[in-house]
Amino acid sequence: MSRLVACLVLLALPALATEPAAVPRRPVHTYSIVARDSATGELGVAVQSHWFSVGSTVPWAEAGVGAIATQSFVDPSYGKLGLELMRAGRAAPDALKGLLAADSAPGVRQVAMVDAQGRVAAHTGDSCIAAAGHLVGEGFSVQANMMEKDTVWPAMAKAFRESKGDLAERMLAALEAAEAQGGDIRGKQSAALIVVAAKPSGRPWADRKFDLRVDDAAEPLKELRRLVTLQRAYNFMNEGDLAIERKDTDGALKAYAAAEKLAPGNAEMVFWHAISLVGVGRVDEALPLLQRTYKADPRWRELVTRLPKAGLLPNDPKLLGRLTGTKPAK
Repeated sequence: MSRLVACLVLLALPALATEPAAVPRRPVHTYSIVARDSATGELGVAVQSHWFSVGSTVPWAEAGVGAIATQSFVDPSYGKLGLELMRAGRAAPDALKGLLAADSAPGVRQVAMVDAQGRVAAHTGDSCIAAAGHLVGEGFSVQANMMEKDTVWPAMAKAFRESKGDLAERMLAALEAAEAQGGDIRGKQSAALIVVAAKPSGRPWADRKFDLRVDDAAEPLKELRRLVTLQRAYNFMNEGDLAIERKDTDGALKAYAAAEKLAPGNAEMVFWHAISLVGVGRVDEALPLLQRTYKADPRWRELVTRLPKAGLLPNDPKLLGRLTGTKPAK
């Protein structure tokens, strides 16, 4: 009996169209966290590994369903099937129990799951390479294998419990605590972080608050933190764009300013902040911002001239000439 069929018999669910994944020949020596934010209900998973592109196999998450980390000798079907089972109403502990029972090699697996109600389950197989272990807390689990020291996962749990901020920030703190304890015994290479909404909106692309991967870097956690900050900035940019659609220039101005504060060197954010200032008649404040973008790339000047047709600037030659630093055509 295949692993998939065995799992479905155990849990009395309809058949799922998927293929069991091949077992990697080497373990993905990894530390990770799965968690639910008790205040917002958001679900997340974050991971770092000395393995290329860890984000393509270890982390799984779905809004309103759960988050999963599958590592050591990774079987990605734990992610696929785990989400299917939790979406069908199974608690994380029941889902993991069924998947392990149907696995022909549970001793080499390390898996953790959290569901939308905050129920958590974790497994570290007896054959996972030391130092290996996990720690389950209220609404979260931390797990690691092939670590330099067995202090890694307790340090992760402590950091997650004691850190402040949103779920992404607290999971980052847990990963950084692991690295401070020595992390993977062979080093570091890649990292990933996913945060999804508490409830599905019917728009999966909007339900993912963070979906970031660092596939290959000398300092993957530093790069991941940079990307998290940049994502926060672009989240504000998205708010600004929506405000523009609603003709809410003040709201757009506030959002674009917040984005620029987080990523002050980003020409995209400086540009749209400037355009939102023009929209409320604060042209003098917009001009130096526009000059910064022109210095970064002169093509931003051409973009200004295309905005009136899109309804984002008045079709006023004098204003356009002032914004671009050119004389309006007679």
